[in-house]
This record gives sequence, C-alpha cells and structure tokens, in this order.
Amino acid sequence: PAYNEEANIVKVVNGIVKNYPQYDYVVVNDGSRDKTAAICREHGFRLIDLPVNLGLAGAFQTGLRYAAENGYDCAMQLDADGQHRPEYIAAMLEELESGADIVIGSLRMLGSYIISWSIRLTTGRAICDPTSGMRLFNRAMVEEFAQNLNYGPEPDTISYLIKNGAVVREVQVTMGEREAGQSYLTFWRSIEYMVKMSISILLIQWFRKRDTETPYPERSL
Repeated sequence: PAYNEEANIVKVVNGIVKNYPQYDYVVVNDGSRDKTAAICREHGFRLIDLPVNLGLAGAFQTGLRYAAENGYDCAMQLDADGQHRPEYIAAMLEELESGADIVIGSLRMLGSYIISWSIRLTTGRAICDPTSGMRLFNRAMVEEFAQNLNYGPEPDTISYLIKNGAVVREVQVTMGEREAGQSYLTFWRSIEYMVKMSISILLIQWFRKRDTETPYPERSL
C-alpha cells in the first residue's frame, strides 16, 4: 500500500526487484495526491491505482484480493516508506511453511504494551508487537481477508483470528528509517489508535461473526 510516497516508492520497489527477484509485488496506490502513480507507470512497476483514497484497510484488502484472484500461496504487506526490510521475508516464510497462518515481523519490546496486554487478556497469547504492519499471510488467510469487508490489517483483527484458532507467530526484525515524507501517526493519533484498538479487542471483537464458509470465487479466464 502506498499513499503519497513519491519520494520513496522507486527505492522500495527497485530494492525488491534487484535483490529479491524471487518475490512478486504489486504497488497499491491509495488515491495519492502526489506523483506516486505517475512514477510507478514511468518505471513500469506493477500497479493497482485506486481512484480515491480508501485508507490503509482498503488498500491492504485490495492487495490481498489481487493475491487471491491470481492464485498466490501467500501474501505480505510491505509498506511503501522503506521501513519494512525485505531481507526478513525468507525467515518469515519459514515460519509460515512450518504451520503458521500469520507471521508478524516484530520489533519485540517496541510494540504497544496496552494492545499486547489486551490481546493476551482475551486470547491467552502473547504478541510482542501487534501493531507491526509487516505481516505475512498464508493462502487461507489471504482468501479470508479478501472476502470479508471488515477485515482490516489491525491488531483487533489479529486478536479475533487468534481466538478463532489462527496460528500467529513472530519473527524479530529491524525496521529501516523513513528517508522522506511524513508518517500519518502523530503522538496524539498514536494515543487515539491505542485506545480504539484496546476497546475493540476487549469489547467489540466478542460480537464479531466470522465467515469462512463462503468460497472465494475463482478468477475466470
């Protein structure tokens, strides 16, 4: 997912293409107001260009729907600001192939303690960095996220899936530094985010219904 990442997108995509050609990628441009989409077209990058800004959840689900429709065995969220480092994909893939449904690239002790505590209280599982956006999903999870509109890439969904039997593991990673642009999360937005996620995990997720029966439609050729 990419939103107003004209200063970072070339380095991020070229880093994958040149150093990790075994992995496919697609840039989901989330209605950027800058030249992100134009730069992707100029460089011939694989691009899904959303006409309006859907937010992270919409862009993320678009990417997983692309993966589901095109028959990928797994899919990963890799942010366009350069902080998620692709050298950790191999280690995360090993965990996925050994039985995990979701693998989180974790900063360990730098995660949100409040959200971690909320997940542990409601699921009995300890997730050190539930806010990390670097996540790898197996085929079953790809299909489930692609077909359910209320499945955002957030800690409350991870907590909900753990309660419903999903196997979630973590691999310790180091994040890169954003070299350009500004993060959406300010201090106060971070506080608001933690409060909302904690309330959702502790209360709202108990009333959520899960649809795993609806088959994902095969793409017609």
